[in-house]
Amino acid sequence: MFLYDKKVVLEDMEELVSRDYVPYEMLKGKTVLVTGATGMLAYYFTMGLMHLNLTRDYGIKVVALVRNKAKAEAKFAGFLSDERFEILAQDVCEPINYDGDIHYIFHAAGACSPYFIRNNPTGIIAANTQGTVSVLELAREKKVTNIIYPSTREIYGKVEGVEFIKETDMGVFDPLDARSCYPESKRIAENILKSYLVQYNVPFTVLRIAHSYGPGMIIDNDGRVMSDFISDAVNSRNIVLKSDGMAQRAFCYVTDAVAAIFLAMLKGENGQAYNLANETEPTPIRDVAKMLSELFPERNIDVIFEISGDTSGYCNYTRVGLDTAKLQALGWKPEIKLRDGLKRTVVSFD
Repeated sequence: MFLYDKKVVLEDMEELVSRDYVPYEMLKGKTVLVTGATGMLAYYFTMGLMHLNLTRDYGIKVVALVRNKAKAEAKFAGFLSDERFEILAQDVCEPINYDGDIHYIFHAAGACSPYFIRNNPTGIIAANTQGTVSVLELAREKKVTNIIYPSTREIYGKVEGVEFIKETDMGVFDPLDARSCYPESKRIAENILKSYLVQYNVPFTVLRIAHSYGPGMIIDNDGRVMSDFISDAVNSRNIVLKSDGMAQRAFCYVTDAVAAIFLAMLKGENGQAYNLANETEPTPIRDVAKMLSELFPERNIDVIFEISGDTSGYCNYTRVGLDTAKLQALGWKPEIKLRDGLKRTVVSFD
């Protein structure tokens, strides 16, 4: 489904490119490669680039690398006739060949949901390791200005004794835990990036992201809390909680997250990592469910508790906040309140 022509998404795009702390003018006339371009953050990032072209005539060449060409053509249908947009269909783990210049890369290819953690852990590892090597070999050849890599807060593992995790903190996790396929491979991806900087001077910036959501997110067979809640709201189903719902999460709306991605790509320090999270509204998940029910009373959504012991595929650490001071020092701040973001997200599926 092509989302760019939806009113709520167009409003998001204009709000995104109007954030004056992001030096978007640096992208004029540049070529940007986006891997995993149909994923939520990459999709909004790609639409943001095209919005700069369509409303400000920035002349950005956008190359969307995807594995499923048919899916990409559906999601980017309105851009296919634009000469500034190109789909490159291949597995990111294979060598990437592109004839023209590439100035920036947003390497977002790779799955991360509990569904894929349970059903395709080797695919997760491959995208984060071999896929990252493929991207870096291309970046080395093209002498790119920067690579932005969306990592995860989960690379910190279990961190104790702090209220907020800084980029220099590091905890532990068990490599023999089946769920570790995701954070462990994200950790090695960060080290692969660092190794290419040390050995070949390939620049990069990492964002360690927590709980982003918004239009374009996967809501079918995903398994993450927000995805399941949004799916229930979109389909007017009761929201069923398998716990007491007191676990807290801090959710970051997609435009806030993508603004940070642009900012880090254009102003972030080479070889550095930045935490990305909206810590202004830590909320128990039962309250998120209740909020969705209240936002759409016409859908008759009830919140039901069916406590279960099955937590496979989920991260069970006690929540510790992310310290985002380093990113905020670049000028970033979250602007979209949870209630507003939830409403925008559900409406985008109508």
